[in-house]
Amino acid sequence: MEETLLAVLRQFQLDAEPVSCERYGCGHINVTYLAGTASGRRYILQKINHHTFRDIAGLMENIMHVTDFLRTKTEDARSVMTLVRTQKGEAYLHSFDDYWRVYEYVEGSICLQLPETEAEFYESAVGFGRFRQMLADFPADQLHETIPNFHNTPDRYRIFLETLRRDPMGRAAGVQKEIDFALSRQAEMATLQNTLASGELPLRVTHNDTKLNNVLLDEKTRKALCVIDLDTVMPGSSLFDFGDSIRFGAASAAEDEKDLSKMQMRLDRFRVFTRGYASTCPGLTKTELALLPLGAKTMTMECGVRFLTDYLDGDHYFSIHREGHNLDRCRTQFKLVADMESKWDEMQKIVAEETESKQI
Repeated sequence: MEETLLAVLRQFQLDAEPVSCERYGCGHINVTYLAGTASGRRYILQKINHHTFRDIAGLMENIMHVTDFLRTKTEDARSVMTLVRTQKGEAYLHSFDDYWRVYEYVEGSICLQLPETEAEFYESAVGFGRFRQMLADFPADQLHETIPNFHNTPDRYRIFLETLRRDPMGRAAGVQKEIDFALSRQAEMATLQNTLASGELPLRVTHNDTKLNNVLLDEKTRKALCVIDLDTVMPGSSLFDFGDSIRFGAASAAEDEKDLSKMQMRLDRFRVFTRGYASTCPGLTKTELALLPLGAKTMTMECGVRFLTDYLDGDHYFSIHREGHNLDRCRTQFKLVADMESKWDEMQKIVAEETESKQI
């Protein structure tokens, strides 16, 4: 296998002969390797999952255009992912029946799976906020949808309802409580998409997978350095990115925690992220700022509906490691939504306090 990987690497414009290549990181979609050359320089090699991403050319075109644009906004080479071209000058390689790309390795950086401190969660907000702000004048409508309707919540509900009607595994009767919870919030969960479609929310370049581990921090300062994993960069709403960060980073328990009493939305984390995101996105509109709490609720609800849909359908999309795994995941997300609802006034107060001077 290593010889195959080295053969792939030789088809990219590396600084010297590749001499090592081993698995790296813990991503679930693409397969990532850390490669080294005879000079000691390091690179990231990725095998792109072409089953998840059907339009590899469009995906890589997005990444090329966005990273090239970002590079005009900064003088710090480490603050933007740098693609390494193939020997033919292309952004990716189709070889050995797979699709490959290479990035320069960002030296002196660290990647955290979970925030160890509030300061680190704040830095993830700064990283994603700065990423969005730097792309404020990029024409978002020119980007390809690498996963069509990815954060189109009404469409997620459409798929859920179709699956519920089919009930292929005969599981619906046992999860009526969860079904009712989802259906009772269906109308509200269309708000972001409707507001975006009407033009009340501006179309933005969005990352769409804003977990802490997609922001590299400087190893010494622990400050936000670089946003990575750009496969889902698409046109969308800033509320998608804000909301998904809260869903992931302000939850008090793991996504598949069975003991629901452990799951709640941490207001301290909500405040920290709101402060960091708003401070680095001075161009957010009044409508965007006012809907930040709804962004958090919608992204959490959408994720729960997706887990419930997959459970009803027989667990085909999300990998499971135990019986009822997707149902456990669904329940944690719905518990998180319910906790947000109980803290709604406090969430709105925090947004008002943290964004008062940022409104335009």
